[in-house]
Amino acid sequence: MNFELDKEQLMIQKMVRDFAQNVIRPRAVDIDKQAVFPEDIFEQIGELGLLGIPFPEEYGGSGSDTISYAIAVEEIGSACGSTGLSYAAAVSLGASPIYYFGTEEQKKTYLTPLAEGKALGAFGLTEPNAGSDAGGTKTTAVVDGDDFIINGEKCFITNASFAKTIIVTAVTEKDERGKNIISAIIVPTDTAGLTITSNYDKMGVRGSDTAEVVLENVRVPRANLLGDPEKGFKQFLHTLDGGRISIAALGVGIAQASLDRALEYAKERKQFGKSISDFQAIQFKLADMAMEVELARNMVYKAAWLKDQGKPFTKESAYAKLFATETAFRSANQAIQIHGGYGYMREYEVERYLRDAKLLEIGEGTSEIQRLVISRQLGC
Repeated sequence: MNFELDKEQLMIQKMVRDFAQNVIRPRAVDIDKQAVFPEDIFEQIGELGLLGIPFPEEYGGSGSDTISYAIAVEEIGSACGSTGLSYAAAVSLGASPIYYFGTEEQKKTYLTPLAEGKALGAFGLTEPNAGSDAGGTKTTAVVDGDDFIINGEKCFITNASFAKTIIVTAVTEKDERGKNIISAIIVPTDTAGLTITSNYDKMGVRGSDTAEVVLENVRVPRANLLGDPEKGFKQFLHTLDGGRISIAALGVGIAQASLDRALEYAKERKQFGKSISDFQAIQFKLADMAMEVELARNMVYKAAWLKDQGKPFTKESAYAKLFATETAFRSANQAIQIHGGYGYMREYEVERYLRDAKLLEIGEGTSEIQRLVISRQLGC
């Protein structure tokens, strides 16, 4: 078993780390405080080719693997959770479904600009009454000639305000048992009847755009249907499996940043005549943080490797998402504790890590849903 990154992965890691630390990190406090989506940073992310890392060159991508993409998410997330979340959502949710399930024409029309970094995409799954219960989708898409007419409402949709396309899940018909068939449909955001508003005042990841999407008689061609209409639900479950790897990677990034800040502060902070890093109580906290960060990263890499090998990865992506995001929250919490009163102050940034980390335990399937997925994979 070889746990070393290859040359290309190391090159991507260095490039993204340099960009994240030199360009994104100095802006992270203001991005959070002002709750403004950093459009200029995403233009640079696009120019660097980071939005196309896991996609083939023929569609404008870099032709790299899922591990490389997870590394990029971690490095960006360690600098700014908001930017990391929007980056992860753009690739895993906004673009990946088109690559995995789209027709050749859909890939050329909609995936290529996303992979080239010239546009952002979004994924409209969550509704006011359909969160963890994604099967409870109420949005409908009714066939009218060569078109679908879509009506419904989506909430908490990442990047929607800045996206060129939104992949919307909607009920298209019922099966022989009377159950709803849920399909995914590509909807350009300039389509008439589509209204996007971003009025949420969030606890964390405040610089990541989170929007409400209302669809009123939105008409799109039936050719915009993504994949097999009978397998729409399975398709977006596969999409979420992949997305969970990226959210897990983001958790690793925030956890690593928390550890780095806590270790740096512990060495500098003097109490009772010596650095607090000399006290065993602090050393044990740092040891636990370092151990959990490394274990979480290994689980992310394993899930990404399985995905790249074409092997089943549902259980492992749930392991990674659950452990890495809860690690992020624990690490941020301990970083605050190690900082003491200073940790409660915004200028030391570790309180932001905690606020950002909390969302990761909720989005892309709550921690409870991950435990449910794992238990079902075990045959419970």
